[in-house]
Amino acid sequence: MLEYNTLLLEKKNGIGTLTINRPKNLNALNKEVLEELTQVLKAIEKDEDIHVLIVTGAGEKAFVAGADIKEMKDKNAIEGRDFSTLGNAAFSQLENLRQPTIAAVNGFALGGGCELAMSCDIRIGSVNAKFGQPEVGLGITPGFGGTQRLSRLVGLAKAKELIYTAKTINANEAMSIGLLNQLVEAGDLIAEAEKMAQAIMKQSPLAVEASKKAINRGYEMDLVHGLEMEAEMFGALFATEDQKEGMTAFTEKRKAAFKRK
Repeated sequence: MLEYNTLLLEKKNGIGTLTINRPKNLNALNKEVLEELTQVLKAIEKDEDIHVLIVTGAGEKAFVAGADIKEMKDKNAIEGRDFSTLGNAAFSQLENLRQPTIAAVNGFALGGGCELAMSCDIRIGSVNAKFGQPEVGLGITPGFGGTQRLSRLVGLAKAKELIYTAKTINANEAMSIGLLNQLVEAGDLIAEAEKMAQAIMKQSPLAVEASKKAINRGYEMDLVHGLEMEAEMFGALFATEDQKEGMTAFTEKRKAAFKRK
């Protein structure tokens, strides 16, 4: 198993669990975390034993409480831009990972923590989760994708409200605006994330991967080109064993048994 100073990666039954492991610092994101995140995601992308990835934070207080202010406060304009570029590269890597990803949000998900959660495909939050983009109160903007992903998830007006006011919202409000997919008791968080991962793993792995690509790429396209891309991906799957097994199982009224590499 790969070892990192700020991350933990565990694998069990096809599910990878990646934990931001700086609980004394509320799992704040510094340069080392972002560099290690880039490294581990490269390894996960190639790991045939990981079919779904759960991302969470160590301890009960925070998923990720934000970027490390102590590390950031003395940066100049060029260093600030480079730090944003590093974070954006890591989070885009997570967003476009081959495997489906689930953020299991425990406690504070503020600033970079909210941005990390938004880079995952699905977000499950515990009842004590709290979300926010407090950067304007520090004299900066969100720098790891918050100005872009938040509006895509919750709408332009609500994203502007949350960013302009630096408001922290609770899990219930996050659920009501579509920032969370599911809300669970704190003690059930990882079990529910694993349950969702297992539901995903029962489906065709090739079809899930193709669907993720189609959704992510198509979101940035106009509808005409998005539909053209969808048709190409749809057609390509008819040349796979997954399509043969899935449709044969349906006609034979049995559960499909998809093979994994």
